[in-house]
Amino acid sequence: MPYFPQAATNDLIESSVSPSANINLRHYWHVILERRWLVIATFVSVFVLCLVYLYKAPKIYQATTRIQIDRESSTFNLQDLVVSGGADTDYLQTQYKNLMSRSLIEAVIKKQKLNEDPRYAKELDIAEAVADDITVAPIRMSRLVDVRVEHTNPKKAADIANTLVEEFIEQNAVLKQKRTLDTLFFLKAQANSLEKDVQEAEEKLHNYRTQVKFVSLDERYNVIAEALSQAQSRYTDAKARAENAETVIVELEQHVKAGKPVETFPAVASDPVVKDLQRQLTTQENDLAVLLKRYKDKHPTIIAARSRIDETRKSLDRTVQNLVETLRAEARLTRVTEQTIGSNVKDWEERLTEWTKAKKDYDILVRKADTSKTLFNLVLSKMKEVELLGKDRANNIRIVDPASVPVKPIKPRIVTTLLLGAFGGLAVAIGLALFVNYLDDSIKTQDDVETYLHLPFLGYVPNIKSNSVVERDLQSHLHPQSNASESFRTVRAAIALGSKAGKMRVLTVTSTIPSEGKSLVASNLAIVTAQTGLKTLLIDSDMRRPSVHKAFQLHSPVGLAAYLMEKAQSIDELIHTTDIPNLDVVCCGATPSQPSELLGSRRMLQFMQEVSKRYDRIIMDCPPISAVSDPLVLSAMADGVVYVTKFNKIRREHARKSIQRLLDAGIHICGVVLNDIDFEGRDSYYYSYYYYQNRYYSSYYRSRSTGSTSSTAEQAETKKS
Repeated sequence: MPYFPQAATNDLIESSVSPSANINLRHYWHVILERRWLVIATFVSVFVLCLVYLYKAPKIYQATTRIQIDRESSTFNLQDLVVSGGADTDYLQTQYKNLMSRSLIEAVIKKQKLNEDPRYAKELDIAEAVADDITVAPIRMSRLVDVRVEHTNPKKAADIANTLVEEFIEQNAVLKQKRTLDTLFFLKAQANSLEKDVQEAEEKLHNYRTQVKFVSLDERYNVIAEALSQAQSRYTDAKARAENAETVIVELEQHVKAGKPVETFPAVASDPVVKDLQRQLTTQENDLAVLLKRYKDKHPTIIAARSRIDETRKSLDRTVQNLVETLRAEARLTRVTEQTIGSNVKDWEERLTEWTKAKKDYDILVRKADTSKTLFNLVLSKMKEVELLGKDRANNIRIVDPASVPVKPIKPRIVTTLLLGAFGGLAVAIGLALFVNYLDDSIKTQDDVETYLHLPFLGYVPNIKSNSVVERDLQSHLHPQSNASESFRTVRAAIALGSKAGKMRVLTVTSTIPSEGKSLVASNLAIVTAQTGLKTLLIDSDMRRPSVHKAFQLHSPVGLAAYLMEKAQSIDELIHTTDIPNLDVVCCGATPSQPSELLGSRRMLQFMQEVSKRYDRIIMDCPPISAVSDPLVLSAMADGVVYVTKFNKIRREHARKSIQRLLDAGIHICGVVLNDIDFEGRDSYYYSYYYYQNRYYSSYYRSRSTGSTSSTAEQAETKKS
């Protein structure tokens, strides 16, 4: 029974396809194992850098001074004129920033002579360098603040912290006294001016109330806004109805311009009368069709039936026309209604604008009057407070705990740095391995074939650990129980189980580039096909780098090239019988100078027609598709193509473009064979299940191999005797 399937679909292969989302942890584990040396090298490098940092980093000590910042009750600023009591949070944040001010740090530098300190002597900006070593850390939910200073000298760190806080407290006391005096002078000047402003604001507010024409300027009793809202709501509804009606008319005109019957328009077709007339018309036309089978065109019954159909159609046309006119009239009416309501909305908008303007002016006058009163009252109150508190010398900032000389350094943190180096190195190593894997877009698995190439997957072919061409290309014959032989039988079975396999008797084998194992697959596929009892012919149609004669040990054979150049007249001269039952081969022979022209000649067609009559199956070994055009010529004469790709060698885009050349030429592709996979070595991460399967059947293979060896020996002895 024929077994070659119909080739794959000719759908365009997309240039980029998103990988499957079902990537589990095992996939990532395999990626890490595959690139374990990269992971180890990266991890060691990062960890060594951490050790170098720990070795070279200087020891840093930290001294801490704790202070308490209370609310400043004896101060006054312009903000107090607007917001009573001031903003406590803003005040604390301001003090935190003042602790890091440049003027304060420069005072500390001068007092502690930090410009002579080895840590800062080489810095271009000493103040900035000292500020980098100072940290202000407020304690949450309290008024306590920790001032921390880092330095390589523990005593120097404590001295800087204490000096910084002492200078800050002293500056705060001086500024407080100065602000008190300035405030008192300012308040006295403002009190006189604000009293006049209050009188003028109240007089302007009274005059404006008598000028406006509106009953009320209170927002809660705004009748105009409420009326405008209702009018706008009615206008929105009217506009929506008008737009819907006009949309129906536009769609109706487009429907008519498209040459479609008016009665099929949805708004017309949904009318009950139209539906009833259409049903009547359909029934009458069906009755007429029945009558025409019994009577001729001029029969009275036929004439009467046609007359009824004409009347019904006229009635349908009149009804449809009336519906169309009704729709047009409705559209005009809704638009007029929209315009009327819109005019009403504009009137209310104008009235609301006038009321809003009056309200705005009124609110301004009210705010001015209220502000003037508030400021005047505040000024009077603050003047009394400032006069009473002017003699208060207490400071609202005090030291809670002065800094002591630290004993242990805080940097570098050896344990933390080592842990960060270990985990960071591991994260960088794994990330680098995953990134390298992401950049690797070669074809490795069945998922790659089906997802990126959109072709059926025929099977895997393991790596055959032999350098002999005979051992490799005749693997299925010399070692029928090997894993490779089983793989070729799997490919044969996959092809045999394809849809419409019976229509394909001629098969070509090609690849993307040379050295992917197409000749290996072609020879072994021909062998396992012949082992099923089908008369099989293997043709070496690679006229540039032929190899079939090497595998079958045929020296200087008359080949296909000689026949195509008419140096050999009979096909029987080309066909070589092999030791494998049911398998014959046709070698290439001498390589010609114009192989593409010979393969596309009429004599090649005659050759294919002749051998197709003699053999059940024909397998052709073709050149790579990306190198020459020969595979396109040969595959056009075949029923299907087996595409061979080598594991982890061909990029997806390269293979996709090569396959696209076949599909564009209308050539069927049976599927893809993934070749040269080391299941027990470097590639076992991707095919661990296959490796364990081979181990499971290894005892069976060994026993069969031993039995086969004994049987072969017995046959040899019998033949010799």
